[in-house]
Amino acid sequence: MALGRKGARRIVVDGTVYRWRLRRRPTYSQALCWSPCTYAVEHADRPGTTLVVTTNQPHLSNWLGGQGNPVLSSDVANAIAFALRQGWAPTRAGSPFHLDQSAGFSPLL
Repeated sequence: MALGRKGARRIVVDGTVYRWRLRRRPTYSQALCWSPCTYAVEHADRPGTTLVVTTNQPHLSNWLGGQGNPVLSSDVANAIAFALRQGWAPTRAGSPFHLDQSAGFSPLL
């Protein structure tokens, strides 16, 4: 699964260029704060396995006014570095690599 180029941001981690993208509009579940915000990362030049990161905060555009923080480039860089240490091979084809950072996420009820 390749990321669309529109809306994707460029980031360099340890000399390697990646692209990452956060959905502009939340999914229905994210809009109701039932599930946390997620974003995807892939190698910029040779996309293979996509890294899917689940954060521990609500999507900023949720419908209930749940407070969250924006996903910063430093957050993405840290997630990429951690995923690489955990075995993510961004240029190898395969199923998405999931990195779950949602510990502490509490859906609004």
